[in-house]
Amino acid sequence: IYADPAKRLELYFRPKDPYCHPVCANRFPTSTMLLRVRRSSRKRQQLDTQEQIQPQVQFEMEILGIVTTVYKFQGMSDFQYLAVHSGPDGKQTSMYDKVLMLKPEKEEFFNKDLPLYIPPPIFSRLDTPVDYFYRPDIQHRSGYNNPQVSGENLIGLSRARRPHNAIFVNFDDEEIPTKPLDAAVQNWKKVCTNPVDKKVEEELRKLFEERPVWSRNAVKANISVHPDKLKLLLPYLAYYMLTGPWRSLWVRFGYDPRKHPEAKIYQVLDFRIRCGMKYGYAATDMPVKAKRSTYNYSLPITVKKQGSHTVSVHDLKQGLGSAGSSGAKKPPSSRYKLKESIYIFREGALPPYRQMFYQLCDLNVESLQKIIHRNDGTESECTERDGWCLAKTSDDLRDSMSLMIKQIIRSTRPALFSNTTSSEDGKEQLAYESGEDEDDEEEEEEDFKPSDGSENEMETEILDYV
Repeated sequence: IYADPAKRLELYFRPKDPYCHPVCANRFPTSTMLLRVRRSSRKRQQLDTQEQIQPQVQFEMEILGIVTTVYKFQGMSDFQYLAVHSGPDGKQTSMYDKVLMLKPEKEEFFNKDLPLYIPPPIFSRLDTPVDYFYRPDIQHRSGYNNPQVSGENLIGLSRARRPHNAIFVNFDDEEIPTKPLDAAVQNWKKVCTNPVDKKVEEELRKLFEERPVWSRNAVKANISVHPDKLKLLLPYLAYYMLTGPWRSLWVRFGYDPRKHPEAKIYQVLDFRIRCGMKYGYAATDMPVKAKRSTYNYSLPITVKKQGSHTVSVHDLKQGLGSAGSSGAKKPPSSRYKLKESIYIFREGALPPYRQMFYQLCDLNVESLQKIIHRNDGTESECTERDGWCLAKTSDDLRDSMSLMIKQIIRSTRPALFSNTTSSEDGKEQLAYESGEDEDDEEEEEEDFKPSDGSENEMETEILDYV
């Protein structure tokens, strides 16, 4: 625990009880001394029988060292959950000998009738008491009636929309926006106060002139801009598609891809690397590692998570992500750029993540482009599933790409199919193919570390704006 500054020290009052809830101690820095105190006493000689013997006491102190870290238990120590059952008469019966298997048992142990006992998987996210300041009930005047329930005053399950003022469009919407919201214009004007920001705005305008539909990761691979500024710049120049063949993409204002058959090359393809023994490799042999894993998850009560730094408009005005700090190792022109592999699929290279959102024009493989352009000049209808392409075009593309991935794995990891290559060489080769570079990771900024993108770009981007 001491080796990891983010973890909390746990204390179990009943270590042998698996249902014992620990008390957690927070880590605090300190500057105190560790002392060794010795107490020695000597008995005085008895001079008079009537006087009491008073021992002579001496104390010796020695400084052993300096303490720099202490752990303080500040949580509730009586927050426990016992394996007991309440009978009809209210009597509590222990169930430890019935639910805990301390030794190998016979079949009769598992066939016994027991009362239902389901311990909670997690106790609480808080182990310290907090004050809830509830608002008092509103006292209405006589004759007041509650208004009818509507979408305006109904409390929804989702969080409040963030003030980035992006315009969302569904595939079934008839009209598309031609200009941004006034609030989006004002937000960008507030932070666009230096020449670097204006240059980034011009670069993004040129990108949308060359290509009317972009994914956010593709933009981040072509322009070096701080992510917090990009959240304000994109709603200023484009709207966001929620559904249909252009979902999770940003479209230039005034451009409707549903009316232009040539826009099929900008459609999105949700590609996920297939794994399984029928594909020749198991999930554990997957050369592309998952971005998130349940094995790395720690309970909130045992890990002291650090809060994220909120970027304010003042920080953005100061040139956050534009001029940069004096100790920056990378130039501003490429500090926040992502690698091209995050949005371009090339033959012979593995995707950086197991799930990728590609635009059809970014599939740089001749055989895949032939599948996309099979109906050039004969597009008749734009459907929500296939857009301007033929039916099941996405399925054909996924099959071809999965076959390419399998061939890459066979060439880079022959140990999966034969014992001719050592596993260490295969790991080094795969790290190169998947775009991982240890040197690049060490050169990133301390305040912002851009990744190669999100495992689920659509989900991440919607959460940024909704």
